[in-house]
Amino acid sequence: MNIQPADRLLDVKEYYFSRKLKEVAQMNAEGKNIISLAIGSPDMPPSKQTIEKLCEVAARPDAHGYQPTMGTPELREAMANFYQRSYGVELDPKTEVLPLIGSKEGILHVTLAFCNVGDEVLVPNPGYPTYTSLSKILGTKIVNYNLREDNGWQPDFDELEKMDLSRVKLMWTNYPNMPTGGRAQRKTYERLVEFAQKHGIVVVNDNPYSFILSEEHLSLMQVPGAKDCCIEFNSMSKSHNIPGWRVGMCITNAQFISWILKIKSNIDSGTFRGLQFAAAEALNTNTEEWHREANIATYQRRRRLAEQIMTTLGCTYDPNQVGMFLWGRIPGRYENVEDLTERVLHEARVFITPGFIFGSNGERYIRISLCAKEEKIQEALERIKAKL
Repeated sequence: MNIQPADRLLDVKEYYFSRKLKEVAQMNAEGKNIISLAIGSPDMPPSKQTIEKLCEVAARPDAHGYQPTMGTPELREAMANFYQRSYGVELDPKTEVLPLIGSKEGILHVTLAFCNVGDEVLVPNPGYPTYTSLSKILGTKIVNYNLREDNGWQPDFDELEKMDLSRVKLMWTNYPNMPTGGRAQRKTYERLVEFAQKHGIVVVNDNPYSFILSEEHLSLMQVPGAKDCCIEFNSMSKSHNIPGWRVGMCITNAQFISWILKIKSNIDSGTFRGLQFAAAEALNTNTEEWHREANIATYQRRRRLAEQIMTTLGCTYDPNQVGMFLWGRIPGRYENVEDLTERVLHEARVFITPGFIFGSNGERYIRISLCAKEEKIQEALERIKAKL
């Protein structure tokens, strides 16, 4: 039978981690005991009361039916309160908050809601690979804009203004930045809102890292006028240690929410009630002390070890970066980044991420995840010292 896949698959590669983790799994099956410092999946549990709420609701006989695609009122209220408490942003929970099944879902739904086939989207280089892959799948044209180390990994607005923006519908941004750890800056957010208003472009800021190693919590929605022309995603995966639960949120004006909901309601049938109530519990009850220990103190201890790995490998890094990764520039003696990462994997048996998967501006960088216990990061450091 001559059955062929859809043409869109020709432009989309298997996700790097999906492919590479097969190799790592084979190496583990051979007894090589690979330490993974590659993926940003928090390894700590959510708070005790969050788990208790999940179990409580799951035990109810009436909790297992379809749920509203818009999310329960309790979860939307908790998300609005979280934005008021954390960022000082006032939201109407009935019309300006939309729970998501993670930010990947949000990228899909926003692109479908705002872009026709052939429309252009601005995608950061380096940037989260899903901005690129989903844009390709959905038939939009990717226009990369540069993020560079000498500019603090912030957009170069002079460069952006010289581009032909006539067909651009969306601009993806991500601060605090992944993979670079570039900090969110109020002046960048203000420029983004001005840029959106001037060119009629919807700026979408992906903001899951504002609690990780950061005392200052910034949101694009803090800028006057942002809600009228911008969208912000936030996620509980990183800040509340529930990546597998797939709970995120979309924040914007009521009109934009209604368009996104029209797409979402045709794709999914809501999230399990127990997850929604437990997520609301986490948003409402996790204390500042809990956040400080889980999202700052723990990652600070791990970060110090990751910095030693960077130094051992001869890499340089910005000590002011935030988030749950450490991003560093490789030494000049390596022709390309995989010369280093493959050597680390096969000789030291430590899996770290080559920066090229985030775009051409990441080709001379590596990324180390802080989502591993301190003893594992310490062991990885000792292995690298011994072998490299």
